[in-house]
Amino acid sequence: MRLVIARCSVDYEGKLTAHLPMAPRLILIKADSSVSIHADDRAFKPLNWMNPPCKLREEEGTWTVTHGKTGEKLVLTMEEIIHDSSHELGVDPGLIKDGVEAHLQELLAEHITTLGAGWTLVRREYMTAIGPVDILCRDHTGANVAVELKRRANIDAVEQLTRYLELMNRDPLLAPVSGILAAQAIVPQARTLAEDRGIRCVTLDYDALRGIERNDTLF
Repeated sequence: MRLVIARCSVDYEGKLTAHLPMAPRLILIKADSSVSIHADDRAFKPLNWMNPPCKLREEEGTWTVTHGKTGEKLVLTMEEIIHDSSHELGVDPGLIKDGVEAHLQELLAEHITTLGAGWTLVRREYMTAIGPVDILCRDHTGANVAVELKRRANIDAVEQLTRYLELMNRDPLLAPVSGILAAQAIVPQARTLAEDRGIRCVTLDYDALRGIERNDTLF
């Protein structure tokens, strides 16, 4: 990963245009070729970014990031580079899930027809170049479906699944791959974003998956 702190302006050229005026910013250039521009606020969300596949061309005073498929561009006008360093992070082991999430994954894999009649399991922890997909399965038509599992799903979970889907759908042996966000609880904002991106949301009943019948009546 390359970390650059620079005083720069940023112009996006694509389906629409956007401009970030001159200011100090953090530029992250990752091994997957993605480039994102951050301010010192907004937590994790970048001000602008380019997903892979993309290419960075550095010229005196101007950096241009071009998407390999769409031709969209980020043009960075560099006034001053304050810091520039590269760090080898190696292969990330992925997110270590807590006991409940791990058990949810195991249970749903055993009862994959919870998601639909005629569905079949391909495998758990299907490895991609950016981490493991919790469950890869096939629906009743034989189409591949990637499932991201959480106890409580928020917008981060939607973004994570979106990245997996973008990568997997570039593989002709897998595509088309649809997505399911499955959790015990899904926050409204995450549900809205997921549905807008064509991702199906499924609320899981942990006790039902374990075969435990609940009796909520008092008498």
